[in-house]
Amino acid sequence: MITEVREAMLLNTLVFETLGQPEKEREFKLKSLKKWGFDLVFGKKDGEDAFFGVEEGKKVGDKFNKDDVEYEVKEILEKLPKNKKMFAKIEMVEGRAYLYVYLREDDIDTPILYIPAGEVLLAFLKKHKFIKIIEAIRNIGSAANLVKKHGDEGKPVSFEELPPVARRFLRDAKKIEKEMGFGRVALAYFGENKSGEARYWLEWMVPTIALFDEKISEKIDKALAEFK
Repeated sequence: MITEVREAMLLNTLVFETLGQPEKEREFKLKSLKKWGFDLVFGKKDGEDAFFGVEEGKKVGDKFNKDDVEYEVKEILEKLPKNKKMFAKIEMVEGRAYLYVYLREDDIDTPILYIPAGEVLLAFLKKHKFIKIIEAIRNIGSAANLVKKHGDEGKPVSFEELPPVARRFLRDAKKIEKEMGFGRVALAYFGENKSGEARYWLEWMVPTIALFDEKISEKIDKALAEFK
C-alpha cells in the first residue's frame, strides 16, 4: 500500500521538463580533453600512423600495449590537427556508460578514446571541485540523475507557495536546460523545519555528456548550491 506521505508526493511534486532527447554528441576543444586527464597524440597504432588519446604523463618515444594493441607516441599535440574538430558522446554497453571521443573531418570520424565514462567524469568533477554535483549524482546513462534532499518529507507546497530560493533554482535550471537542449526537474518542497531549515526533495536529469563541459558543470553546481 502507498503511504500517505508517498501519495502526497505523487500528487503534488512539481515537474518541469525541457522536452527532447539527451544530446547525442557535443563538440569540445582540445583543452577539454586535457581537463579530463588525457593528451591527444600522433603516433603509431599497430605500426600504422594514427591519432589517439593517452593518459597524461606519456612522453614522446614511449611505447605501450593496451588491449593487445601496440602504441608508440611520436608527438603530443597542443592543438587539433588541421581541418579536424573534436566531438564526444556517451555510448551505452550492457548498462554501462562509455565516453567515446573522436575527431571529425568531412563527416569522417576517427576514434581517439573509448573509456568508461563514470571514472573520468568523477575525476573531472573532483579536479574542478564541483562538490554539489558530486554529492548529488546517483547514476549515469545518456542522462545523469542528480538527487538532493533535506529534512523530513511531507506534503509538497504548490508552485505559488514556493520560496524565492526554490523559484531562483527553477529559473536557473530552465536556462541551463535550454542551453543543453534537455532536462527534467522534479521538486517537492515541504516548507521549513522548526530550525528554519528548508525541507525538500529534488531530482534533476541532465545530459551526461554536458557534465564534461566545464562551463555547463559550473552552472549546474551553482544552481544546486541554491538549496542548502
